[in-house]
Amino acid sequence: MAAAKALHLCSPSLTFSKFKSPQKNFAVTLPCYPRIKAEAAASSTTVSTQNTLTPSQFRVDILSESLPFIQKFRGKTIVVKYGGAAMKSDHLKASVVSDLVLLSCVGLHPILVHGGGPDINNWLRLLNIEPVFHDGLRVTDSQTMEIVSMVLIGKVNKNLVSLINKAGGTAIGLSGMDGRLLTARPSPNAAHLGFVGEVAGVNSTVLQPLINSGHIPVIASVAADMYGQSYNINADIVAGEVAAALGAEKLILLTDVVGILEDKDDPESLVKEIDIKGVKKMIEDKKVAGGMIPKVNCCVRSLAQGVRTASIIDGRVEHSLLHEIMTDEGVGTMITGVILNLLESLGYQIWMLL
Repeated sequence: MAAAKALHLCSPSLTFSKFKSPQKNFAVTLPCYPRIKAEAAASSTTVSTQNTLTPSQFRVDILSESLPFIQKFRGKTIVVKYGGAAMKSDHLKASVVSDLVLLSCVGLHPILVHGGGPDINNWLRLLNIEPVFHDGLRVTDSQTMEIVSMVLIGKVNKNLVSLINKAGGTAIGLSGMDGRLLTARPSPNAAHLGFVGEVAGVNSTVLQPLINSGHIPVIASVAADMYGQSYNINADIVAGEVAAALGAEKLILLTDVVGILEDKDDPESLVKEIDIKGVKKMIEDKKVAGGMIPKVNCCVRSLAQGVRTASIIDGRVEHSLLHEIMTDEGVGTMITGVILNLLESLGYQIWMLL
């Protein structure tokens, strides 16, 4: 998926192997890397190459192999939509937070966009309000909208900011209403959904100074229209529009599925990479259906507005963000744009003429 070979984990499930340190009598758990496996296979003895590596040597090796990926993405904006199992599991939440901080420390500009459906449902029930959905979208009356704002902005957002800061990053919590970052408009289905909105505009000048100073913006998917009415907006949509407004290098949607499947009944049929034309064909052939359609459409829309690549990845995999950005294979489906393919093709032809 990425151009260079480095930090290539042997599988998305993060296979681990152990070796004994020659200096100390203890076992160290380390990822199993193909290069190390190849060296071990070439050995004429039954003792693997891993047995000769100290923990410090292994860390240096990994950092060295990460260099091409760091060089490729350094200074680039990566927009991550955070949700699903990665949001509900404390273990996976810690994994996402540490990945964001690491990416920021090596020079990338991550932006986190979040919803918080499970937390909203919990608080609605605590207040004896039954959550209501229409075609998979939350019906949001004025009372529900008030709770959505309180939970997403006051609880979920600030919790994520606190976790990122605790991990060594510098996060800034925002909603779409801060600095008019997002301008909302009613959903076309507002008669059934109430205060569920869409993104009418993004004020990227709010984010740019934060990005330039090394902060990690954390954005709650709540915004107001030009009259001040608040709206609940799908976090996938917010992430896609923010990525487009900033001309992001990558849009990454963390989900509870492995990615786009060639056969929806076969989890082994993962499509690793596809372009806009190909994914539209899959929708026409009913290979992409149900809840995956809005996610794919969100990716396509962002790509059409200049985002370089969009990925739908499995947030249930520990350190899935690092898998996607810092490895060749990634951990989901990467969608590329028609414009990108055309430019790369033209660039290649021009290079051939020089």
